[in-house]
Amino acid sequence: MTDSTQPTPTRHFLTLLDLTKAEAEHLLRRATELKGLRQRGEVYRPFVGYTLAMVFEKSSTRTRVSFEAGMSQLGGTAMFLSPRDTQLGRGEPVEDSARVLSRMVDAVMIRTFDHETVMRFAEHSRVPVINGLTDRFHPCQLLADMQTYLEHRGSIQGRRVTFIGDGNNMCHSYINAARLFGFELRIACPDGFEPDPAILAAAGDQCTVLHDPGEATEHADLVVTDVWASMGQESEQDARKACFSRFSVTSSLMKRARADALFMHCLPAHRGEEVSGEVIDGPQSVVWDEAENRLHAQKALLELLLSYSPNTPG
Repeated sequence: MTDSTQPTPTRHFLTLLDLTKAEAEHLLRRATELKGLRQRGEVYRPFVGYTLAMVFEKSSTRTRVSFEAGMSQLGGTAMFLSPRDTQLGRGEPVEDSARVLSRMVDAVMIRTFDHETVMRFAEHSRVPVINGLTDRFHPCQLLADMQTYLEHRGSIQGRRVTFIGDGNNMCHSYINAARLFGFELRIACPDGFEPDPAILAAAGDQCTVLHDPGEATEHADLVVTDVWASMGQESEQDARKACFSRFSVTSSLMKRARADALFMHCLPAHRGEEVSGEVIDGPQSVVWDEAENRLHAQKALLELLLSYSPNTPG
């Protein structure tokens, strides 16, 4: 007889598409439940004795605080690791770091530049690996965005979302979200700043690239933007300002969207550049709920991955 009890494979979260639609929808509902527990002051600590290693090659405010606070609230410990403090910054192969760290901790969150880094790390890790951001994707932010829309307007399925700005990691993650949650995505960007063609093509007719922000915003239920120059692109800031000058989200642009449309930005924001102060601080903006929901969505994600992993204590 063959043994039918095979080891449970380790789950990773490198892009949104590592979740099924059913898993993603459950995770968003669970995030709101965990948010309610915290608001009511109820203690929920299922992961006492667990450790999350947080590897940062890119600086962060929201990612670090939300993961560290979230792991603490779940009863565990979060450990901050930077290239200055570890062998990762001295040329140790990613594969070797993955093999060692995953024997000592219960999950690893990585915030880095090259998406291949998190893929290689996950390939050699015994424990769940979470993409905290790469130059290609920012899936944790999309969990928070989708939770925020759900809380304010209900299901996003069948809605129209407009992303205005660079075809960057946020844009790529919105393309994946359109595929996963079933909404229409319109992307408004200057010529030459389109998203990766392969990522776009995989979404089929759910996503459209336009070069007119006004046309892209027509009848939108949600308008999203991001900074014009991401980390590592600071030297391009002035040139990008010139290219993106027509792509600022202003109150006049928001009037092209539906009257009850929401505005989101993953932050930090540059008022007067990609968004006006009138919009980001106005009644349609939900950026502060969106930022807070990083905490709750990531707690739900940690719960899903750690409960699934066969290598964690229990």
